[in-house]
Parts: sequence; C-alpha cells; structure tokens
Amino acid sequence: MFTLEELKAAHARVKTGADFPNYIQEIKKLGLATYEFIVSDGSTNYYSQGGYCIKGEAIYPALRIAKASSIQDVEHAISIHQQGQTDFMTFCKQVADAGVEKWIIDTNNMLCTYLDCSGTILIAEPIPEGAY
Repeated sequence: MFTLEELKAAHARVKTGADFPNYIQEIKKLGLATYEFIVSDGSTNYYSQGGYCIKGEAIYPALRIAKASSIQDVEHAISIHQQGQTDFMTFCKQVADAGVEKWIIDTNNMLCTYLDCSGTILIAEPIPEGAY
C-alpha cells in the first residue's frame, strides 16, 4: 500500500509535463489506481484498487477557476506543458483560467480526464506508456 510520502517523493521528480508519463508509471507500481487533483488549491485525493484513500493537503494559495471553460485553451496548456515549456504551477494557472476544476488520473486505463465546475469532461486523453 502506498503512503502520502511515497506519492509526494514521486511527484517531486516531475519537473515538466514531459516527465508525467514516467511519474504515472511510478505511482502505478505503488498501487495507485486513480487520483483527483483539485486545481483551485492543489489538493489531491489518491485511491487504491481496493478503495483505500489518502487525502493530500492544498499545496498552493487558492486559484480562481474560470466559470466559462475553453477546450482550446486547455488543449494549448496541455500541449505546451507536455513539451516542457511550462512548470507545474504555470500549468495549473493556465488550466484554472481555462475553466478546469480538476483532473482525474486513471492508471488502470492510462487516461487523464479534465473536468469543469459542472462536471463536464473537457478533455480525456490517453497517458503514454513512455515519454511524450
């Protein structure tokens, strides 16, 4: 079973979006099934296959989530982040401005789903098994 410290240590090795696929492989090996990242404050809920849950605290000051969402702006933020052009905090600010309330990572199906405040899926994209 994973611990919050193990998950934080794995995340600390992520410098840009280009590092994300390797991070997902690492946390999957720890037994993580899914996690929800809350964009407004950076808190995360981590879930195992059996429903075990660890809640992570807020990691940055509150961001305002735009009421109107823009799929194009989310796509652009993801694209440049995956290319390593932005750091994590910049990415969070960009997706907040684009109306993303949270994203959900599903390590079983290797899928990252971005949702707005009404729960509408803006983008669901496959997570590569290796680097972008």
